[in-house]
Amino acid sequence: MLSRLAERISDHPRRVLIAALLFFVVALTLGTPVTGLLSAGNADDFVDPAAESRHTSARLERSLGRTLSPAVIVLVRGEEPVLSRAGRDRVRTVVQRLRADRAVVLVSSVLGDGARSDATPRSSGAQAGAPRSPLVSRDGRATYIATYLRDDADGGAAGARIEQSLADLPGVVVGGYAVAVPAVSDQVSEDLARAEMLAFPLLFLLSLIVFRGAIAALLPLLVGLLTILGTFLGLRIVNEGVLLSIFALNLTIGLGLGLAIDYSLFVLSRYREEMERLGPGREAVARTLQTAGRTVVFSSLTVAAAMLSLLVFPARFLYSMGVAGAITAMIAGAVALTALPALLLVLGDRVNALAPARLRHREVVTERGFFYRLSLLVMRRPATIALVTAAVLVAAGLPFLRIEFTGVDASVLPSGSSAKIVDSALRTDFPPGPTSPLHAAITAPRSSGDEVAAFAGRIADLKSAAVVDPPSYVAQNTWLVQVTPATPVLGDAAQQLVDDVRAAPAPGPVAVAGESARFVDQLSSFGGRLPLALILLGLTTLVILFAMTGSVVLPLKALVMNVLGLSAAFGLLVLVFQDGRLESLLGYTSQGALEVTQPLVLLAIAFGLSTDYGVFLLTRVKEARDEGASNDEAVAIGLQRTGRIVTAAALLLCIAIGAFATSEIVFVKQVGIGTAAAVLIDATIVRALLVPSLMKLLGERNWWAPAPLRRLHARLGLGEGG
Repeated sequence: MLSRLAERISDHPRRVLIAALLFFVVALTLGTPVTGLLSAGNADDFVDPAAESRHTSARLERSLGRTLSPAVIVLVRGEEPVLSRAGRDRVRTVVQRLRADRAVVLVSSVLGDGARSDATPRSSGAQAGAPRSPLVSRDGRATYIATYLRDDADGGAAGARIEQSLADLPGVVVGGYAVAVPAVSDQVSEDLARAEMLAFPLLFLLSLIVFRGAIAALLPLLVGLLTILGTFLGLRIVNEGVLLSIFALNLTIGLGLGLAIDYSLFVLSRYREEMERLGPGREAVARTLQTAGRTVVFSSLTVAAAMLSLLVFPARFLYSMGVAGAITAMIAGAVALTALPALLLVLGDRVNALAPARLRHREVVTERGFFYRLSLLVMRRPATIALVTAAVLVAAGLPFLRIEFTGVDASVLPSGSSAKIVDSALRTDFPPGPTSPLHAAITAPRSSGDEVAAFAGRIADLKSAAVVDPPSYVAQNTWLVQVTPATPVLGDAAQQLVDDVRAAPAPGPVAVAGESARFVDQLSSFGGRLPLALILLGLTTLVILFAMTGSVVLPLKALVMNVLGLSAAFGLLVLVFQDGRLESLLGYTSQGALEVTQPLVLLAIAFGLSTDYGVFLLTRVKEARDEGASNDEAVAIGLQRTGRIVTAAALLLCIAIGAFATSEIVFVKQVGIGTAAAVLIDATIVRALLVPSLMKLLGERNWWAPAPLRRLHARLGLGEGG
């Protein structure tokens, strides 16, 4: 297949380039508008659409005609006490402006404007000693106003209008999820633009050194541009049928640049090597596609399969990442196998043009270089080095065993954000209040008031319930009981409260909505589907690596090494982001946990990229072995031939994706740091120490496969040149 592809490209290289140019124009025209068509990153992007909390929330909001929890929370702070005349006048001014907005249905303040202020709450011992009103801060000089919107209102637009209407009032800060969610989306877009501005010049400068020439250094950036725009076009096509999350764009740009650099480096380095032997032209391109091209095929398939494992999760954020990652990998591979060889044919030996004499590159394979000597050194004590390396990686991964999870809320925003200011004030300055309650919907007839009240009383006796409102009949056969947790809404106690409310005896079925319930359902959904994702990830990797190597041992070994490398990267994430280390250096505030979706995204990305480098190394090892080298010699030659290239590719990819570490959003920063760590660990410790030591220990058994599978591999013609 690759031989036929090489022939067609060689016959008509300029036609291929014209087709690539047309693809660029179409992708630019039709693909770039996708940025305004994707889901703007609301809280529902991170939740299973079938979750009880989501259905219950929608059902209650339809019945009430408004949001269940306050969508906008206005913090009012002044020198005078809130309950003084001047303080009340300030609050009254804010309330009047809030009521003037067309989306506002209900306003709850210390003035008694809302339904909750008129209620007589049932309280547990957790409320003892609390101020008379939970809307007043402990120092008495601040209050917040809870604002509920129509259930069909555009929360982001309403939040923006309210912010503008209150902008001239000193001491007034606007927050709440209607402000926080758009702020997260806007901040991610801003961070992405900044990351691009940082990454592109740095990538080009390093590419000058790695590719050793200005013309050669531009090639991966061209491949990256085609890949990114092509993925945008693919995302727009998919988005016509399934709404995708805007966060997928971050992955598209980072991964697109990274894979474009990787594949360009694989292809270009091999072309230069063949050009030294055969001269520029058809033969060099044909040999390049049969070897490096084969590597790119299997690598792109492996990365795509890893990303597609995220499709088992129904949350929009995760399956969007899976779709974007898979499309990116396949398009990067396709561009590297078509447009790039056509460019190499047209350029000929001018691919080395505009290179200083000191950096002018000649891809002469040095069989006895640094990496060759390193592999021989490792293979002298393979058992010791394998055990020590594995022990170090396991030890580095141990912190992952105590991982804690959290969700996406205003706390992920930078400290200067208005939503973050309000969120921080609510957490530290006020007693538990009605900003993020649980909403228990009891299906029972209107005549069941006494039984529902008894249910509310049982909930009020729970230690983790701070305030339980009297039941209200909201619709046909539906009662609502609102419960304010006494602890942080995403903490263990609040999660247990959700389970306790769902399990409490009631006159009818009980369903629970609210932020705590959404987080519980999120953990349950992800945890329940994780085994399937891992099985699919493992099986597809085994199948693809078997197709590449013809061995069943090497794929299994690759899985083990990937697990060790990933465990170390996950352990590092816990040490840094959960334990709050390097906060000043990295510019973040620890949430004391990792955002629950990020380990899943990192698992797919890092697993695919780690296998990517393994594929490249194993290809050269197998090539040397097929040429007659012994197992040990083949390992040493393969490591030598790939050492510089993989090191350079890993460094450049870390810059492309690691640029996310500059993000102001902590969970985006986690992806950047985690991916960079996983890639560096794999490209250094795993590749240089663990791979050669294990291949030495296994010897010829590395290449073992049952006879039926060997015959199948041969029959399918999956070897080089097939």
